[in-house]
Amino acid sequence: MALSCVQWLLVLGMLVTGSINTLSKKAQNDSKVKGVPVPGPNGTEVAEAHDFDHPWFQTVIMFIGEMCCLIGLFIQRKRERDQFRRQIMQDFNQEPIEALQQGRVFQFIFAVPTICDLFGTTLAGIGLLWVNASVWQMLRGSIIIFTGILSKIFLKRKLRGIHWTGMVVTMLGLVLVGISSVFNEEDNDKKDVKKSILGIVLILAGQVVSSSQMIIEELFLKKRKFPPLQVVGMEGSFGVFFMVALVLPVLYFIPGDQPGGRYENSIDALYQIYNSPGLLVFCLLYLSSIAFYNYFGLAVTKSLTAVHRTLIDACRTIMVWLVSLFIHYVVSEDFGEPWDNTYGILQVDGFFFLMIGTALYNELISFPWIPCLRPQPPEDADPTPEAASIQATQDSDERTPLLSGDT
Repeated sequence: MALSCVQWLLVLGMLVTGSINTLSKKAQNDSKVKGVPVPGPNGTEVAEAHDFDHPWFQTVIMFIGEMCCLIGLFIQRKRERDQFRRQIMQDFNQEPIEALQQGRVFQFIFAVPTICDLFGTTLAGIGLLWVNASVWQMLRGSIIIFTGILSKIFLKRKLRGIHWTGMVVTMLGLVLVGISSVFNEEDNDKKDVKKSILGIVLILAGQVVSSSQMIIEELFLKKRKFPPLQVVGMEGSFGVFFMVALVLPVLYFIPGDQPGGRYENSIDALYQIYNSPGLLVFCLLYLSSIAFYNYFGLAVTKSLTAVHRTLIDACRTIMVWLVSLFIHYVVSEDFGEPWDNTYGILQVDGFFFLMIGTALYNELISFPWIPCLRPQPPEDADPTPEAASIQATQDSDERTPLLSGDT
């Protein structure tokens, strides 16, 4: 079926905002700006330029973007009330109309998955400091594996041969992508190999936490049928509160390598943003892309299929990669990523393995002549929307895919 103009705009909006999300976050990490002044020689204060290494502060920006989804929720509720009033006026003195049900927006239960969102996003954000944006984007596809295993353990979901095969193929793709990243760092600077490996481990750990968040949300939120915008917006609100009131103050007083001997110096982050209009633009792009990606994602999930979502995710990875190469070679070598002539082909192969694994897990392709890879019979189909949990391949940062079953 051909897509309408509106659907094409939604697809394009989701693709662009999703790509901006990754690229703007990596651009922040690549920015080198003067920060908070620190004590220097002879009692003076010196502000030195350094990288914007503030993954915890970036998590706050993400939560603010998610919190903006409450604006969409309030607009949606107002439209429902207006429509209800018009219906009352039209059906006045006729059959009684069922009362409009709009539950309370604030719910404490949203605090539970917010904690997973906080740590999952931050772990992946720390990993982004030491790997390229394209590698980061591909490694996040590992959430398929962790979600599948956890859903079998805690949700007692039945995984058939095609699902396990998709997970194995995805794992092979992850290995190839990881090897290409590590070998590339080894050729450039052997000191960076350990950081690259640590970055990969942290990204994978972040996906474990994010997949746990998916399971928690299905266990505690799905049956209550909260509107997706409410879930995203309230998790963002709780996230901002947790970060500002608890996490960032604690991290500020923990010894570390950031200016002033802090582990996470948020004051330094604010100084850097103030001193660099470019960095401010990157932060605003990141914040707005979070909000708009959720809007476009919800609309696409509602009007299109899992096939379209998978193709969009694949195109997003390709776009992130191509734009990173373009920025590095055309705009500035300080940003983006170079092409690795030696091991770049491994990353390409890994990407195709990830694509195939994703398609198999989501049952978008099948091999009827292979018993374990045959399509699922209609009578045995899993009625739950989580059958499309492949769309959880995008992050803590992007909550839309998990909530697709609630639209």
